[in-house]
Amino acid sequence: MNRRNYLQTLSALFATTALGGCVAKGDSSDAASTTVGKGSGKGYSLEHPQIPQVPEESTVFYLVSDLGRNGYYEQKPIAELMGRMAETLDLEFVVAAGDTHHFEGVASTQDPLWMTNYELIYSHPELMTHWYPLYGNHEYRGNTEAVMAYSQVSRRWNMPARYYSRVEEAGDEELLLVMIDTVPLIDKYREDDEDYPDTAKQDMEAQLRWIDKTLGESTAKWKIVVGHHPIYADTPKTPSERTDLQSRLNPLLEKHKVDMYLCGHIHNFQHIRMGDNGIDYWVNSSGSLSRPVKATEGTLFCSPDAGFTVFSASNDRLTLHAINGKGEVIYEHVREK
Repeated sequence: MNRRNYLQTLSALFATTALGGCVAKGDSSDAASTTVGKGSGKGYSLEHPQIPQVPEESTVFYLVSDLGRNGYYEQKPIAELMGRMAETLDLEFVVAAGDTHHFEGVASTQDPLWMTNYELIYSHPELMTHWYPLYGNHEYRGNTEAVMAYSQVSRRWNMPARYYSRVEEAGDEELLLVMIDTVPLIDKYREDDEDYPDTAKQDMEAQLRWIDKTLGESTAKWKIVVGHHPIYADTPKTPSERTDLQSRLNPLLEKHKVDMYLCGHIHNFQHIRMGDNGIDYWVNSSGSLSRPVKATEGTLFCSPDAGFTVFSASNDRLTLHAINGKGEVIYEHVREK
C-alpha cells in the first residue's frame, strides 16, 4: 500500500512548555503519552523541516484549513513546507477543512481565486494528490455550487457532495472519514440571508440523519469526523456557534464513539477533551494567518502558531503531529486501541 522510504531520524522528546498563555501536558487517558514542545531549538527550517516519526505501515494525510490569502502572510512558505515534508512522509491525501477562499468565496469554477489561493500556491509535485475539501463559512459567502463543481476542473479536488464519507486503509484496518457541512448546522448562518444565502436552503435534519446512519453502519476501527467549526474551543466568535454543534452534532459523536473531531475556523491549534467521552477535539491552525489563543475548559494543548497537522493511521495507532510555519513539530498526540 505504501511507497515510503523510511528515512526519518529525529529527536525523541520535547520539553513541556507553556505556549502564549496555553497549557501543555501529557494525556493520561491514552495508552501512549502525549509529548509536546514549542520547537526544539535544533535549527529546523522550511528547507530542512523536522519530519514526524510515523509507523511504516500507516496511512499519512494532512489536515489543512483557513488557507485562502492569495499567497500572503505565511500561506506560500507553509505550502512549500507541506510539499517538502511530503517528499519524505509518503503523503496519501489532504483533508481541507474549509475556508480555502477568503473572504467572499468564489464566483465560479473559473474564478481567478482558484489560481491565486490554490493551484499556484500548492504547486509542489508531492501535493498533486487527492484533496478532500469541505465548506467553511467563507465558501458560503460565494457560489457554493462552484466549490463542488471544481471537482470537474481539477483532478485533485474531490468534493462529490456537500457532505460525504471516505474509507481509507489504516494498516490492515479501516479509517472512516466523515466530511460534514457545519455551516447549515448553526443558526447564526441560517438566519443571515444576506451574507450566507444558501445556508437556510440546506436540510439540517437530513444531514444529521445521514451522519447518524454513516457512523452507525461503519465497521471501521478508526472513526474521524471533520467539519469547519469547532464544538469546543477558545475563541471570541459567537458562543452559539459552539452551543449549536454541542446540542446537534456532539451527541452523535458520543453515541458512535468517534475517535476524533477535526476542524479549523479559529486560526490556531487547540486540543481539547471534555469529560470522559473519550473524543479528541482537534482544532487545526490556519495555513496562512493565525490568531492568539489561551487555555479554556478541557484544554490539553494550544498554540498561536500558523501551520498544519500531519496524521498517521495504522492498525493500532492514530497519531497527530502539529507542524508550525518554521518546520517544527510542536505537538504530538497518540491514540492506541
